[in-house]
Amino acid sequence: MNKYPKSLEILIESYQHLPGVGRKSAERFALYTLFNMSNEDVEDFSNILASIKKDIHICPSCGNICEDEYCSICSNVKRDHSSILVVESIKDLIAIENTNQFNGIYHVTNGAINFSKGITIDDLNIDSLVEKVKKGDVKEVILATNATLEGETTARYIKELLRDSSVKITRLASGLPVGGDISYADEMTVVKAFEGRHEY
Repeated sequence: MNKYPKSLEILIESYQHLPGVGRKSAERFALYTLFNMSNEDVEDFSNILASIKKDIHICPSCGNICEDEYCSICSNVKRDHSSILVVESIKDLIAIENTNQFNGIYHVTNGAINFSKGITIDDLNIDSLVEKVKKGDVKEVILATNATLEGETTARYIKELLRDSSVKITRLASGLPVGGDISYADEMTVVKAFEGRHEY
């Protein structure tokens, strides 16, 4: 039996759809909405949610999110459009962009190959990357998929797809984290650390 009025229960259930939000957190959010937010705050919040779904779309060139026809990175003429960094998600793109270490453009695959979950290459945003490379303006494709089995599989598949092109294909180095203890590292991490070693 529900202890809250039906409309409040519906709001609690709605908050539970958010990632990482359980019943207790959803209750706290719903009660805060009810008692601490003004009618104007609630209306503004609901309008923002509605406008996000209406105004934001996927950049047709790279898979990033944007409000204009193309994202701010793809439309920036000061970026190096001959260098493409491939990531699995928009969150990965933002994380790399925040480092200010890359001045090229991105390509978001929107996931990784995962046969156990039924995710194949056809489910990913790969075709437009291949088409970009075929045009001949791209000099380097940097594979920055995650250092997981799925990420590695996706990187290898992309490399195979681009095998006949003249583009340089590189992979971001991965391995031991800064401040990490070798004894706690798993075997794959140590292997990647050796593969990514450089002159010191």
